[in-house]
Amino acid sequence: MSLVLNEDQLMLQQSARDFCREQASVSVLRSIRDNRDAQGYAAELWQTMAGLGWAGMAIPEAYGGFDFGYSGLGLVLEETGRTLVPTPLVSTVLLSATLINLAGSDEQKSELLPGIAAGETVMALALEETAIHNPLHIELKAVKTGSGYILNGTKKFVLDAHVADQIIVVARTDGQTGEQDGISLFVVDTVSQGIEVQKLSMVDSRNVGNIHFTDVEVPDEALLGQEGKGWQALSRTLDIGRIGLAAEMLGGVQEVFERTVEYMQQRTQFGVQIGAFQALQHRAAIMYSEIELCKSLVIKALYELDRGDEAEDLPALASMCKAKLSEVYMLVSNEGVQMHGGIGMTDEFDIGFYLKRARVAQQTLGDAAFHRDRYASLRGF
Repeated sequence: MSLVLNEDQLMLQQSARDFCREQASVSVLRSIRDNRDAQGYAAELWQTMAGLGWAGMAIPEAYGGFDFGYSGLGLVLEETGRTLVPTPLVSTVLLSATLINLAGSDEQKSELLPGIAAGETVMALALEETAIHNPLHIELKAVKTGSGYILNGTKKFVLDAHVADQIIVVARTDGQTGEQDGISLFVVDTVSQGIEVQKLSMVDSRNVGNIHFTDVEVPDEALLGQEGKGWQALSRTLDIGRIGLAAEMLGGVQEVFERTVEYMQQRTQFGVQIGAFQALQHRAAIMYSEIELCKSLVIKALYELDRGDEAEDLPALASMCKAKLSEVYMLVSNEGVQMHGGIGMTDEFDIGFYLKRARVAQQTLGDAAFHRDRYASLRGF
C-alpha cells in the first residue's frame, strides 16, 4: 500500500484542522480547566462536531452514520490531538460505537448507534479494574436471575464516566479472572439504582471516573452479544481504540514539534537564534525521524482497520502503534518543554498541556511496556 492520503482524506484532514484551529483551540481546554467545568467538555462544540459528521464517521449508513471508515475517524482524532480539545470522541465513538457495531444485534445497533452519530448520546466503556491496563482481569460479577442479571463490582479509569448516558460494562458471567471465556457485555443506563460514579481530577483535565456497582439490576435485553462470548468483540474494539488513540497522540506529537521548532527560530541566546546550536539541531532531527516513523505506522494501521476481516495482523499492528506513539509522545513533549526553557514550565505557555496529555494518553489502553510485552507474545517470544 502507498503510505499517503487520498484526495478525500486530504480534504477531510484540512477541514478538520481548520475547524480545530479556529473553533477548538487549546484555549477551549484552558477555559474548561480554569472554570472547573462540571461537564468537562463544551457541549455546543460537540454538537457542531457531530453536525460535521465526526461522531458518525465510522458508523454504517444503515444506522445513521457516514461510513467514512476508521481512516477518516483517525484523521479527525489526529487534528483534535493537535489542539487537545476534550470531546467524547474516544469514549463514545471510537470505543463504545465500535463495540456495539461488532457485538450488538441489529435491534441494538438501530437503537443505540443513531443517537451516537447525531451527537445526542454519550457512552462509556467500563473495562479496567486494576491500576494498570489488564483487559482480562475481570472480577465484576453478573449473576443471572429470572428476568435479567445483577451486577456487583467496581470499574476504574472509565473515560467520560460522569457524563455518560449509558455504560457498556465488561462483566464476568462465568470462568475465572484472566480467562477469555465467560466475559459478557452489558449496556447499562447510568441512572440505574445501585450505580455510584466517582469523578476524578486528571492532570490533563479530561473526564474520567471510577464506577461502583451494587446490586444493579439489568434486563436480559441489556446483554450485548452472547453471554460469556464477549471477548472477541472486546479485544478487537480495544485494538481499534489503541490505533485511534495513537492517531490522536500523533496529532499532539506533531503540534509540539512544530511549536518547538518555531520557538527555536525566534528565541535568541548569545546574540543568535537557539536553532543555530548544533546540539539542539541534532535533538530536533531525532524527533523528526521518530515522528515520520509514527506517521507511517498510524496510516498503515488505519488502512488495515478499513480492510475489515482482511486486516493484516491487526493485534500486533495495534500494539506497535500504541507502544511507539507512547514513547515518542513522551520524548517530544519532554524535549518541547526543555527547549522552551524556563517559560516552558509556566502555565502561560500551552506547551505544558501537551506534556500532561502525553502522560495520560500513554497509560490509556496500555502503556509502551504493556504493548512491547504483548507484541513479543504475539510473535511467539
